[in-house]
Amino acid sequence: MKNDIQSREDIIRLVDTFYGRVRGNELLGAVFNPRLEGRWPEHLEKMYDFWQTVLLYEHRYSGHPFAPHATMPIQKEHFDTWVQLFTETVYELFEGPVADDAAERAARMSLIFQSKLYYIHTFRDK
Repeated sequence: MKNDIQSREDIIRLVDTFYGRVRGNELLGAVFNPRLEGRWPEHLEKMYDFWQTVLLYEHRYSGHPFAPHATMPIQKEHFDTWVQLFTETVYELFEGPVADDAAERAARMSLIFQSKLYYIHTFRDK
């Protein structure tokens, strides 16, 4: 039986495993690796804080998560791959209500980001 996500250590395990897969994924790695070259540790720290705030309600993150993605060359295919990898990683490592919440929040975040990007590219850029 797997444990649920309960601590920062669990968040670190999830984030490190997930972004290891992102870095090695042909589609996502091609976008993230050049952008974060030499800055992966800094990015991972932000992601630990973000997911700790979102999932454990322990306020560590302050910022605007959409802004860095607004200029990235990402499409629906990237988001679908991101959500799939995230969800697979969550359920490979954990089970329980917080794990379910993590997978659900990632899917919702993907839809929100896609909606914002659609707006930017359809209306604001014209």
